[in-house]
Amino acid sequence: MIGEIDIYGVFIPSLLVLMLIAFALTGCLRFVLARLGLYKVIWHRSLFNFALYVIVLGGTVALTHHWLQS
Repeated sequence: MIGEIDIYGVFIPSLLVLMLIAFALTGCLRFVLARLGLYKVIWHRSLFNFALYVIVLGGTVALTHHWLQS
């Protein structure tokens, strides 16, 4: 994984960028899950949303790492 991303002289950690991407993807997934009515059967919505974010972040980091290694 790249250490930092340079945007006009400002160094931004790559993990921050990946976290923002994962946040956007999680927001889309939450919208789809709400439209499907899946939240009716989930016991603790906040814990589920946090776990979903962690899973999406892990997948984003893994895909980025795999893509950079190729």
